[in-house]
Amino acid sequence: MDELKYITEETFESDVLQSEVPVLVDFTAVWCGPCKMLSPLVAELAQEWEGKAKVYKMDVDTNQDTPIKYGVMGVPSLILFKSGEIAARITGFRPKKQLQTTFEPFL
Repeated sequence: MDELKYITEETFESDVLQSEVPVLVDFTAVWCGPCKMLSPLVAELAQEWEGKAKVYKMDVDTNQDTPIKYGVMGVPSLILFKSGEIAARITGFRPKKQLQTTFEPFL
């Protein structure tokens, strides 16, 4: 399974806010245990949603302004952006089914 692409604050606007399709951003950190548990589930969703949505990761330690701007208080945090706006969010580890139930209505 391919590793998800990491975006930066420099690419956030073009990759996420200007995207023609919904974008799920996994705000993560290398030291975060729950982030590591969630990562394979997010990668599965990325494959399942191919063509319907894009999925990226953002490291909150190397990109601090964007998580602060969008109210990310803990990791992992998943935020789905649609047309440049927040459509849905989840903080903390959740089972794949809950991720699907939360985000798929916006795809």
